[in-house]
Amino acid sequence: MGVFVYLPLVLPLTALPMARLAEQHLHPRSATRLLAAVGSTLALCSTLCLALLMVVGTAQLPGNPLPDGWSDPEVRAAVPYEEKAGLIAIVVLGAVLTACGSTLLRHVRTRIRAARALPPQRAGDGDLAVVPSPDPYAYALPGTLGRDGRVVVSSAMLECLDARERRALVAHERAHLTGRHHRYLLATQLAARANPFLLPLRTAVAYSTERWADEEAAYAVGSRRAVATAVGKAALLSPRHETGPAVLPAFAAPSPAGPVPRRVAALLDPEPSAGLWPPRSAHLVLAAVTATVGTAASALSSLSATVALVGILHAATPL
Repeated sequence: MGVFVYLPLVLPLTALPMARLAEQHLHPRSATRLLAAVGSTLALCSTLCLALLMVVGTAQLPGNPLPDGWSDPEVRAAVPYEEKAGLIAIVVLGAVLTACGSTLLRHVRTRIRAARALPPQRAGDGDLAVVPSPDPYAYALPGTLGRDGRVVVSSAMLECLDARERRALVAHERAHLTGRHHRYLLATQLAARANPFLLPLRTAVAYSTERWADEEAAYAVGSRRAVATAVGKAALLSPRHETGPAVLPAFAAPSPAGPVPRRVAALLDPEPSAGLWPPRSAHLVLAAVTATVGTAASALSSLSATVALVGILHAATPL
């Protein structure tokens, strides 16, 4: 196993430059898909290597459920550097699984609770649900419990916007539903739970999904300025909605990173190109190559460590 089992734990660092540059230079749709794929792959490789180290650790515990031959001194000698790390990996992997399970449970509970709080959806009602509330907010609720996805908007939010801005708001939230943005958000959130080095990717995807929906809304209403105005107004009027964009994509939800001014500025600029070639920045090319090499190395390292450990344990297991 050697060093290969440790590399995927730190190789997520190679994706960090890509997180910032992708949201600046790529079309938000491309940035979202790319960062979600890279983050998920790196997180899976990292978790797999923790599991491999855990197998080494459990093989040394009395009464472990593995075959007796797996705790043989010869097996321990074959993996001398992983003995203590294996015991630590048991605790770390347990923490990762607990964090990911808690995130999934909270995600499901939030969606179910939000769906139950809305009035029943009748045939012909459409996907827009206007909730009487003095608090201005809007968010996209993915389908759950056999229901279709819905755009939830408070009456106070609608009162703050003119007709074109209302259309922009609804188009924005519908873009979240159509693009299944909640899946990208959940995937990167789980990846960040699995490996804290991937936290910047989660932040970048939270921003790029909003920009993706902004661009779709601008195309739907035919005015980038109307969407920019709606985003700015909503950000000034509404605090961050309690569901939060990490679980349910929320319209113009402010955050410490301050993405709303950047979104407004991007909407006032020309529409970004959806093409990936030629690249818009040499720094982006370098970051993309680094992230690609890091992801490939992580996958190959975890595969190599898996093959090595399986070979060792198979040789130690009596036929």
